[in-house]
Amino acid sequence: MLEQIRQWIERRRKGRTGNIAPENTPTPKTAGDQLLSECRLIVLDLETTGLNASKDEVIAVGAVAITGGAIDLSDQFDLILKRPELDITQTVLIHGIGPEALTRGHELEDALLFLLEWMNGDPILAYHTAFDQKFLEKTLKAELGYTRNHTWMDVAELLPAFFPDAQTGGKGLDHWADHFGLEVSARHHAASDALATAELTLIALNKARKNGLKTLRELHDKLRYQRRLKNMHRM
Repeated sequence: MLEQIRQWIERRRKGRTGNIAPENTPTPKTAGDQLLSECRLIVLDLETTGLNASKDEVIAVGAVAITGGAIDLSDQFDLILKRPELDITQTVLIHGIGPEALTRGHELEDALLFLLEWMNGDPILAYHTAFDQKFLEKTLKAELGYTRNHTWMDVAELLPAFFPDAQTGGKGLDHWADHFGLEVSARHHAASDALATAELTLIALNKARKNGLKTLRELHDKLRYQRRLKNMHRM
């Protein structure tokens, strides 16, 4: 990935990638008749300076693509952003990204444009989507003026929708990983967390197909239905 983005940035600066601007990046795809067994999905995780999207900032992006019902390890995104001005004293012990790493990171505008091109407008999944979506949308708007709406789906909703009786002992990513016997190599590392989330996503997608769901629209509708049921039970 590092060499790939270096080559992309070099081509961009030489004008060989066309007119790269936010409005010329791929159009976000809606949840339609794309087959779950064939479509490309982006599983994303962010590292930030804190949990408050109104004041904290993104410092690293990790993502992996699911294509044709499998994780494509050759199709990943893993970058630390160049943001040496940010205060990471409260979170450095969690994510391990220190001042030196932020000084050597990738230029923010280049990294974000490359991310948009790499995602290709494909639907995005994350664990507790609201967190990653707020931070990413805020950063894209602030740095690029980018405000297009992408299709997001929450893996934290996806798993209980298809495994309602699972005894996980909790609702976190680690609880589900332990439940299915998955090993997470390094927690609070964006790329590692994205890979763990992608593995859980595949488990849920396999269950969805066994339950007769074939398209992305059907999966999206299933999550929306589950969300309505959950909200009704709270009333």
